[in-house]
Amino acid sequence: MKFLKTFIFLLLIPFVAIAQTPQERGLEISQQAYDSDLGFHDTTAQMKMTLKNKQGDTSIRYIRNRTLEVTGDGNKSISIFDKPADVKGTAFLTWSHGLEPDQQWMYLPALKRVKRISSKNKSGPFMGSEFAYEDISSQEVEKYTYEYKGDEKINGIECYKIVRIPAYKYSGYKKSIVWIDKKRLVAIKIVYHDRKDSLLKTLTADGYKQYANKHWRPAKMTMINHQSGKSTVLEWSDYKFKTGLTDNDFRKNILKRIR
Repeated sequence: MKFLKTFIFLLLIPFVAIAQTPQERGLEISQQAYDSDLGFHDTTAQMKMTLKNKQGDTSIRYIRNRTLEVTGDGNKSISIFDKPADVKGTAFLTWSHGLEPDQQWMYLPALKRVKRISSKNKSGPFMGSEFAYEDISSQEVEKYTYEYKGDEKINGIECYKIVRIPAYKYSGYKKSIVWIDKKRLVAIKIVYHDRKDSLLKTLTADGYKQYANKHWRPAKMTMINHQSGKSTVLEWSDYKFKTGLTDNDFRKNILKRIR
């Protein structure tokens, strides 16, 4: 009998060893989601940005976006504003990193100069929108700690529910709660809490489409600010992958010449 008990105990050891904590499970899912999009190299897209204030008044901006995948570091991206006339020619460059501060610059055509965005201003609004500067940088896994909170359905979609806590300095958020589609491994909803842990914003992503048999991209992203009553809608179109962009297309000195 003693031998039998010992044998059963030894059989159970592997199952005990592989049991995960909620933090480990949250990190694992987030890493899988991040890894599932690797290999796109570069991408371009058109974007329509609609800003709405508390009274319901709207303004629209048209933007071209370019992104370069960077191995071993965060991605690089440029947003170029084409319309309306008061923002035409404005260009915004981001070099994303992990725990190191992101580097961001904005070219302002009216001043004909490039302005460096302070790493302490991550929570500031991007071009008057409800998206903060930290929202538009690439989301490296090491930027957060994670906790898996179970499974939950969102609009009929089976999702993992994960709480993320920023591990980098100067974030405007205490935490964010992310719902990741189990099948496509993409975020379909993110709820943001401010530094006081009060509900601040909700982001929803819709109309996902797969490109190059691998990469999922949304057609629409809606950010609602619950505290101000404002919202921003991003409508994406004309996605293209592996267009030939290189690191030279994302240098700071190109902002003044970009068209």
